[in-house]
Amino acid sequence: MTRLSHLTLRNFLIALHDLLATTAALFAAFYLRFEGGDGFYDRLPLLLQILPYFLAFSVVVFFVFNLTTTKWRFISLPDALNILRVATVLTVALLALDYIFVAPNVRGAFFLGKVTIVLYWFLEVSFLSASRMAYRYFRYTRVRRHARTDHAAPTLLIGRAADAEVLLRGIESGAIKRIWPVGVLSPSSSDRGQFIRNVPVLGGIDDIEDVIGDFAKRNKPIGRLIMTPSAFEPEAHPESILMRARKLGVIVNRMPSLESGDTPRLTAVAVEDLLLRPSETIDYARLEALIRGKAVIVTGGGGSIGSEICERVVAFGAARLLIVENSEPALYAVTETLAAQGAAAAIEGRIADIRDRERIMRLMAEFKPDIVFHAAALKHVPILERDWSEGVKTNIFGSINVADAAHGAGAEAMVMISTDKAIEPVSMLGLTKRFAEMYCQALDHDLAASNSAKPPMRLISVRFGNVLASNGSVVPKFKAQIEAGGPVTVTHPDMVRYFMTIREACDLVITAATHALGTQRSDVSVYVLNMGQPVKIVDLAERMIRLSGLQPGYDIEIVFTGMRPGERLHEILFASEEPTREIGVAGIMAAQPNEPPMQTLRKWIAALEQAIARDDRATIRTILKDAVPEFGSTAA
Repeated sequence: MTRLSHLTLRNFLIALHDLLATTAALFAAFYLRFEGGDGFYDRLPLLLQILPYFLAFSVVVFFVFNLTTTKWRFISLPDALNILRVATVLTVALLALDYIFVAPNVRGAFFLGKVTIVLYWFLEVSFLSASRMAYRYFRYTRVRRHARTDHAAPTLLIGRAADAEVLLRGIESGAIKRIWPVGVLSPSSSDRGQFIRNVPVLGGIDDIEDVIGDFAKRNKPIGRLIMTPSAFEPEAHPESILMRARKLGVIVNRMPSLESGDTPRLTAVAVEDLLLRPSETIDYARLEALIRGKAVIVTGGGGSIGSEICERVVAFGAARLLIVENSEPALYAVTETLAAQGAAAAIEGRIADIRDRERIMRLMAEFKPDIVFHAAALKHVPILERDWSEGVKTNIFGSINVADAAHGAGAEAMVMISTDKAIEPVSMLGLTKRFAEMYCQALDHDLAASNSAKPPMRLISVRFGNVLASNGSVVPKFKAQIEAGGPVTVTHPDMVRYFMTIREACDLVITAATHALGTQRSDVSVYVLNMGQPVKIVDLAERMIRLSGLQPGYDIEIVFTGMRPGERLHEILFASEEPTREIGVAGIMAAQPNEPPMQTLRKWIAALEQAIARDDRATIRTILKDAVPEFGSTAA
C-alpha cells in the first residue's frame, strides 16, 4: 500500500507507455509471423479477446519489477535487467497461455506458436527500452552541452577508473556543474589507454606536466585538477600531486568518499586530506536503526564534535533534536546550518550551562530524550592546568549533572565524549575526564544491578584523540602561522599525536552506542576508537609548509617552544589497569571495567564540592589523586 500511495501522474503515464509498447510488440510479433496469407487476420479476433487480460497482467508485472516507478533520466544496468525480467515473465505467460489454455481447449492447435513467442520477447525488450534509452541520451547530451558551454573549466581527473566513473556520473546527472572532463590520469596501469564513459585515460599520475603542457600547446589549457579518493592513497603520492599542480598554476579540488552517503560535490583540498588513513567501514543501516524516530539531546552542540553529532543524528532520521550550548554564537551557527540543510527533524536550541544542575534537569525532564550525547567540556590542556577549578566544575560536575538528568528523564542511553588523555592522565583535562568516566561507569553498573521493570539506562564513555580541523587543533594554528609568514611553532621534535576526521569519529561514537544498546547487555562502558598510526607533529608542520609552495627552514622557520604544562610526548589508548577487549565492531575496542563503587565516588564528590567552594586547590588535587592514583605516573 505504501508504494501504491506514492504513485504520481508520471507513473501512470509510464505505465501507459509500457502498455502501448507491449501491445505493439504483441501485434508486431503476430504480423511478422503470419503476414503471408490470412493467418494474421484469422487470429486477430481471438487476439483481441485475450489482449485485455494480458495487458492487465502486464501492469502488475511492470509494477512488481519497478518499471513504473523508475526515473528514465537515470536508467542504468539494473533497470535494463528489470526490462529483461519483465519481457521474460510476459513471454512465459504467453507460452503458458498457448500451451495450456488456448491451444487444446479452443482451437485444437497452437495459437501463437514458438516463433511468435520468441519474436515477441525480442520486440518487447526493444520497445520497452527504446524510449527510455532515447530519453536518457537526450538528458545526457543536454547536460554535457550545458557543462561545456557554461564557462566550464577543462579538467583532468586524478584517480582510478572506479572513482573517476562516479565523478563522471555526477557531471552527467548535473550534480556537479561547470566541469568539462578532458581526461583521466590513473595510478593503475591497467586503466591506461582505456575510455571511461567516453573520457580517455591519458596516462599515469607522473604524466601531469606532459599532459597539461600538451593541452596548453593546443590552446586548450587545463584549468582544474580533481583528485578522487584513490588519489590520496600513499602509493599515489598526493603531496607530490598538489605541489606539482601549484607550480603549474592549476586549481586542485577533491571529491570526497561517497561511503557515508554524501552526494557528489567538489571541495578544496586541505592538508587534513593527506593525513587520512583508510577509514573504518561504517554500518550506516545500524546507525539509522538506532537513531531513526528518536528524541536526541546533544550538549555542547555548537562545538566541533557536538555540531557534527547534531548533523549525523539528523541525517540518520532523529525525530527531535535539542541542542544545549552555553555559547550564543555557536548555538546560532549550528541551528542555522541545520535549518539550511532542510532537516526533517524538529530542531530546538537552548542556551544552558551544564554546570547549572537545576536548568539541565528541567530541560531534560521537559524534552524527555531517548539518547543524550554529552560533548560539552573544557578541553584546552594548558588553560585547564592554570584554571583547575573551572575544569572540575565543567568536566566533572557538569558531566554528573548531565548523567543524573538523563537518568531522571528516562533516557535509554547517555554517551559521553571522552579523550585519550584520560588514560593514566598527566593533565587536569585527562584527570577530570577520567573522574567523569568513573562516575558514568559506576552509575551504569548500579543501574544494571537494579531490579527495574524496564531495561536500565546505559552510560558509556567513548575515548579518542585529536580530530582534524576541530576548534583549537594544531592544523588551523599551523595554517594561520604559515599565512602570516611564520614561524611555525612546535612544542617538541618528538611530539606525536593520533588524528582522525570529525565525521568518522562521530559515526564511530554512534556505533559504540549501538553496541551498548544491543539486545544482550554488555558490561562494557568505556569504548576506545581505533586512531590508526600516530603522526609526528614536526612532520605535519613540514608537510603543511611544503604544500603552501614553501620550503621548511628556508621560507618558513619551525621553532620548538618546549612542552607545555600537562602535555606528554606520546598519547596512550589503554591504561595498564584496564586491558583491551575486542567487541566485534570495526574501528572500536573496549576497556575492561575499572571503577570504584558509587558510595566511594559520592564521598569524593562531596569533598570536591566543599573544596571548590573554598577554591582550595591543594585539596582538589589531593581528592583527585586519591580517586585516580595513576595521575602523573607517565608524565614525560
